[in-house]
Amino acid sequence: MPATTQSPPQGDRNPGSQSALRELNRQRVISSLLGSGPLTQAELARQTGLSTATVFNIVKMMLASGSIETQPTTSSGRRALLVRLRNNGAVAVGVDFGRRHLRIVIVTLGFEVVAEQHVELPIGHRAEASLDRASQLLSGMLEEQNIPPAAVLGVGVGIPGPIDRRTGTVVQGAILPEWVGIHLNDLEKPLNFPVVFDNDANLGALAEVTWGTHNTVKNLVFVKIGSGIGAGLILDGHPFSGNFGITGEIGHQTIADNGIPCHCGNRGCLETVASTSAMMALLGTRAPVTTSDIIRNALAGDAATLRVMDDAGAAIGRGLASIANLINPEVIVIGGPLASLGQILLAPITRGLLRHAVPSVGEATRLVMSSLGDRAEALGAASLVLQSPGLLRG
Repeated sequence: MPATTQSPPQGDRNPGSQSALRELNRQRVISSLLGSGPLTQAELARQTGLSTATVFNIVKMMLASGSIETQPTTSSGRRALLVRLRNNGAVAVGVDFGRRHLRIVIVTLGFEVVAEQHVELPIGHRAEASLDRASQLLSGMLEEQNIPPAAVLGVGVGIPGPIDRRTGTVVQGAILPEWVGIHLNDLEKPLNFPVVFDNDANLGALAEVTWGTHNTVKNLVFVKIGSGIGAGLILDGHPFSGNFGITGEIGHQTIADNGIPCHCGNRGCLETVASTSAMMALLGTRAPVTTSDIIRNALAGDAATLRVMDDAGAAIGRGLASIANLINPEVIVIGGPLASLGQILLAPITRGLLRHAVPSVGEATRLVMSSLGDRAEALGAASLVLQSPGLLRG
């Protein structure tokens, strides 16, 4: 993702000096590495707008100072040098709260995962209890990895629901109604660290352009299919949050005018026909069915499961066609707990997209499964910490 330009160091009395310019360019490189993860020197030049010669010199200087490390790689079939920030002991934490789960990752400045935990949570879990559970789990992970609390830059938190940026609160429409009204300040006290938070789908999109294989993509849509269905948007290389933060709520796009009521208050929303909760209801008439059961049965070729998956995928594709027609993205990434199904889910989604999108748009839109699986939201939450102001260090 494009780097944000940083101001020259305040202590430099001549901001136009060669040393000030060199420091400004170095901060641009650091900002790109924090914003997009490891990059080749050519990618750094494109993202920072600096010449390849300037990037080469900055990388050489930072390598000598020990602030970065490099390794050989290939890019477009050619040999290249991959650049990443060296681990200086600082870490960022990503926390993903779902309707039924909690996932925590601890990552370094070089985008390396050093610890990860995933636990199940009861349906209808309340914020206070779940935050306490996250705090206990995180404390244990830090202790196990011998990471002092002072090394934690902050905690990024993903929440499955719309967040009003004007007030910093979770608002009506979340699949965790027990979390409606939760404010940023309510998260910091139990977690004991500075906190930044966002909608989980937005964080999934951020992960795809930092941890995934799409760090050069300018226009990307990440779709999380889980208990709810939401989309995160990267437009012109930047996360898009709309007027006050509520975007990508495609799960509440009306698919069936006379469909069943949705928790948002409308009727026939996409979530009511294509979420994992809807699939469980359809397939669990004789015995309860879990997401793991759906995945296992679909891979085994169970006819009923495949039919439900086909119908859900077609509905999702229809919903994505509206987004594709509106913003014309380069890539749409499908994420969430069903990502491991691959073409079983991707094929009907593709059919629905091609049927309902403008032909030229549908044909030019690349539709792929997330390579990050159900870790995307937690990894995106960690990336949110790394991109927060005031974290650049030498």
